Amino acid sequence: MFSRLREDIACIRERDPAARSAWEVLTCYPGLHAVIWHRWAHAAWRAGFMWLGRFLSHIGRFLTGIEIHPGATIGRRVFIDHGMGVVIGQTAEVGDDCTIYQGVTLGGTSLGRGTKRHPTLGKGVIVGANSQVLGGFTVGDGARVGSSAVVLKPVPPGATAVGNPARIILAEADSAREDAAARMGFSAYGVTQGDDPVSQAMKGLIDNASSQEHQIALLWQAIEKLSSGARELPGSECVPQDAHTTENFDAERLNRLVK
Repeated sequence: MFSRLREDIACIRERDPAARSAWEVLTCYPGLHAVIWHRWAHAAWRAGFMWLGRFLSHIGRFLTGIEIHPGATIGRRVFIDHGMGVVIGQTAEVGDDCTIYQGVTLGGTSLGRGTKRHPTLGKGVIVGANSQVLGGFTVGDGARVGSSAVVLKPVPPGATAVGNPARIILAEADSAREDAAARMGFSAYGVTQGDDPVSQAMKGLIDNASSQEHQIALLWQAIEKLSSGARELPGSECVPQDAHTTENFDAERLNRLVK
């Protein structure tokens, strides 16, 4: 028991720069208190004392604002940061070294008894603030769920899920960026810059439009040069008055709008 408590305190001090001492973590972190209450409730639940498990869970919820069903499975070194409003359902499984921020729901989408209704988080998963992970699927090891995302389908290991409904960004596409983030330290809230695929798509369209205008301007400039050398021939004027031979497309300004 005390070895796990030391693990929990150590992982919180590692992941939260605001944690100044082990005593502060032990006395002032509701996420740690919620995990401790859950261990007692889960032990009672597994021993067949269902009411006692629910009652201990209810006390933990009253004291911390974090609701963890006594039937849920919580791994080692799980950090619930801030934690207010977190709800973890009965059949949910949270792997080792996961980080869960405030307002997160690990919920179910079915009413069937005895079925796997709630999600399974693999090892090292980060679930951002106010996100909802709903259903009996698996979020793979090392995956990240962005803040306010609504995840309704499995997330591959190492991938990032963002948006509502969540879109999956595969790890291969962002491996270099994630490696750099890992070298710099823990990436809080599970989102780094440029994660939003809609924003990335808009930036790609803007850059493509800018490139096309550049190519069109070059074509008109070439046509203008050709026609200027044969202006004495009748009908040789082939550049319209409204042709754009200079570029006016401000791609940088539009890119700033979607950042």
